[in-house]
Amino acid sequence: MPLHPGRPAGGRPMSVNPFLGPANPVGGMTEAPPRHRLPDGPMAPATAYQLVHDELMLDGNARLNLATFVTTWMEPEAGLLMAECRDKNMIDKDEYPRTAELERRCVAMLADLWNAPDPSGAVGCSTTGSSEACMLAGLALKRRWALRNAGRYPSREARPNLVMGVNVQVCWDKFCTFWEVEPRQVPMEGDRFHLDPAAAAELCDENTIGAVGILGSTFDGSYEPVAELCAALDDLQERTGLDVPVHVDGASGAMIAPFLDEDLVWDFRLDRVASVNTSGHKYGLVYPGVGWVLWRDAAALPEELVFRVNYLGGELPTFALNFSRPGAQVVAQYYSFLRLGRDGYRAVQQAARDVATGLSARIGALGDFRLLTRGDELPVFAFTTAPDVTAFDVFDVARRLRENGWLVPAYTFPANRQDLAVLRVVCRNGFSEDLADLFAEDLTRLLPELRSQSHPLTRDRDAATGFHH
Repeated sequence: MPLHPGRPAGGRPMSVNPFLGPANPVGGMTEAPPRHRLPDGPMAPATAYQLVHDELMLDGNARLNLATFVTTWMEPEAGLLMAECRDKNMIDKDEYPRTAELERRCVAMLADLWNAPDPSGAVGCSTTGSSEACMLAGLALKRRWALRNAGRYPSREARPNLVMGVNVQVCWDKFCTFWEVEPRQVPMEGDRFHLDPAAAAELCDENTIGAVGILGSTFDGSYEPVAELCAALDDLQERTGLDVPVHVDGASGAMIAPFLDEDLVWDFRLDRVASVNTSGHKYGLVYPGVGWVLWRDAAALPEELVFRVNYLGGELPTFALNFSRPGAQVVAQYYSFLRLGRDGYRAVQQAARDVATGLSARIGALGDFRLLTRGDELPVFAFTTAPDVTAFDVFDVARRLRENGWLVPAYTFPANRQDLAVLRVVCRNGFSEDLADLFAEDLTRLLPELRSQSHPLTRDRDAATGFHH
């Protein structure tokens, strides 16, 4: 007699191995649990674990994901610390004072790394990532502008605006939408794929709350010229009296440039830079999600944005958007700072840059591709098909690479370069020379088949792209 004579009403036939059940392989496993409603009763923890584990096997391999900037490997000791702290709520600073102290030390270390005038007086905090950090920095810019313009804001004539390149990460579009700020974006032109300082200054007026410089564009890995942007705004102030502060979105580059480009001036050494953010979970070498935002001094963060909450027996100053969140990532950040130090970070980031420049050179030598960047700023490079290649496009390449497990985003650029479609490779800690060799070999092996196509096969570019961040 069959165990499952038909599909039960509202259920589905058993789709799990009977041995995932209790000791009796046929006991209690007559039906797989529902997917979109709570099961009627509990199941053994080992069974629940195996069901979830098996489904997650269909995810892509994070180590082969060359689209993400996010850290995909840490040392086992870091994982142990995170496991030990996973039940600590970062907001409960009165209950977990040592975790709060580690956060404070990380802020001081970053203030020193980014050359704050007085690292001990710099103001900053951890966040869930760079997106939240950018929101906080943007809010501080808007509030400072509003305070300076209290006599005419709010009014129809005083709509705040923010100047930035069209290449900014989507969190800045969200900021402008959520907090009713007009985005003024400098478009790409020709082979310039990020902000032009002079064009940015021209977009500024009395309603500009600030300008954003990106230290490491997600589109191609290039640094924006922050010092030149500040110089253009200095000139604007001399001519017009407009004083426009700068925020540096260093989601990736703020943890690369201090170690590999020490002569590059982009941080608090520039008087016009009011705040800087970074992602601890990118080149800060921590699992997601943790970010950091710092202001050059207390005056750069309006006091009214700092809330003091009487919570669990102590007064808690907070200026993050989120409240409860795990302390594990902050602990892991401090572990990485302590474990590596400046020399260790320099070695890790240099290794990533060496992989990027070496791999980009090999791809450029194939003859089928044209490099836009070479990975010599962020360890990130972008490339497109050569002008004489008509049999395939970057979307075909991305699709074929995915068949071998490689996740490489293909996407078009924004205004005014929507005509340009590229592939982008992010090299980070854990993507070794050996893996880079395997990637180059797989790409080379695919080329004869791609060259034999009569035309590109991708019909829907929006559906084909792997770029969503």
